[in-house]
Order: sequence, then C-alpha cells, then structure tokens
Amino acid sequence: MTEIEQLKQQLQKQEKLASLGLLSAGIAHEIQNPLNFVINFSKMSSKLLDDLSEIVRDNADKLNEADSEDIDDIVMDLKENLKQISESGERAVSIIQGILLVSRGKENEFVPSDVCHIVKEYVRLSYHAMRANHQGFNVTLHETYPEQLPMMMVIPQDLSRAVLNVMNNACYAVWLKTQSAGAGYVPEITIQVEAKGDDLVMSFADNGIGMTEEVKQRLFENFFTTKPIGEGTGLGMAITRDIIENKHGGKVTFDSKQGEGTTLTFIIPIKK
Repeated sequence: MTEIEQLKQQLQKQEKLASLGLLSAGIAHEIQNPLNFVINFSKMSSKLLDDLSEIVRDNADKLNEADSEDIDDIVMDLKENLKQISESGERAVSIIQGILLVSRGKENEFVPSDVCHIVKEYVRLSYHAMRANHQGFNVTLHETYPEQLPMMMVIPQDLSRAVLNVMNNACYAVWLKTQSAGAGYVPEITIQVEAKGDDLVMSFADNGIGMTEEVKQRLFENFFTTKPIGEGTGLGMAITRDIIENKHGGKVTFDSKQGEGTTLTFIIPIKK
C-alpha cells in the first residue's frame, strides 16, 4: 500500500508538470511579441543616434569643446546601453524559442540542431532555476565547447531535457555539500562538449556530495530519488538514459566518489 501511495504521488507530480509545460508554452508565446518590439526599437534607436551624431559633427563649429565632448560621451553611453538591451532581448527570445521547441517538438523527430547551443541554454536555465529555488545558491561553471561543431541530427526537446536533468542533479549535489562543508569549499561544475572520432561526448562533472554505493546501483531505477518529497520525482535519470541510449543510440556513463563528486557523460554517435 505504501508503494501504491508513492506511485500515486509521483503520477500527480507528473500531471502537474505536464500542466506547467502547457502553461509555460503559452506564457513564452505571449512574451515573445513584446520582446521583439524591445529588440526592434533598440536597433531603430541606435540608428537614430548615428544620425544625431552625424548632425552634431556637421555643427561641431557651433559648440564649445566641453559641450562637444559631453555630447560624444552621452551618445557612446546610449549606444552601449542600447546594445545591451538588444543582446539581452535576443537572449531572452532564444530561451523562449527553446521552451517552445520543447513543448511543440514532435515526438522522436530528429532535426538538424546546434548541440552546443542546446547545452549552453539548458545549463543556464538549470543554474538560474536553482538560484530561484534555493536562497544563497551559487556555483562556478567551467564550460568548454568546440569552436566549429557541425549541426547534428538529434531530438532537441529530448536532448535538452537530458541536459537539464543532469545539471539539476549536479547543482543539487554541490548545494547539499555547501550546507555541511567548511568555508573553504568552492562549488564547481565543469561542462565539456567535444567530438571524439564518430562520437559526440558531453560530460558534466561536479565536486558535490558524490554517490553512495546504493545510489550507484539504483541510479537509473524508476521512482528512486534521494531528494525530499516535493523536490524530486525519481524519474529524471531513467528518462535521461532512455533519451540518450534508446532514442539516440548512445551511452550514459558515470563515475562518482562519495564526498568528492560525480562525473556523468553522454556519448552519442554523430549524425550530420
């Protein structure tokens, strides 16, 4: 009866997550339109500043030196501000497109994808989600990506989910260690993407609490979790292995030492 009750609770959580996914897609769609206005108007304003600068230069002889320098400084500051607004808006649009891709993507559909972009986006989403849910959380991220990696045939919404699951676990592991480690402990997660022969290798290494022997044995078991009730479904790693091994024909490996940290690796055959 206890197991049945646990399964009921897990299914209820999954139902809530599914509803949250639909809600997120709707919110993302509504936010994208005003973001496009922000980006477009920032670019238009930058062009207007260029026109203004040209007018000022044409009338430089009518201004004293101090006023001319002040105007140049103000124009430069405004251009930098507009550049930051535009870049931040484009980043927000990129995140929204990722959310929509996850919610709308057809099941098991392989499409040409920028794997490095997927990993970067979902590493950051996991990091910011952890900061939002755990006050005072912070971690140093070390990221290495190849400069020229060809577009790969993957199921982007599934690969992003796998990255998110692993990153969430890594963030949680270093956060737990922060609660008991001394002041000298610096939480770190190292993310590396590289092409090795015919395979793409993605590794996620943390210096968190590591795994006990029991956790190692049950890591991919459905509904097994070490997190408190309400913080974990116990499905993340089982889903991750299914995505990497069954859907992408790859391999999931891990190496962990209790008290020192965990490295989890995806090995996926490259399909250009």
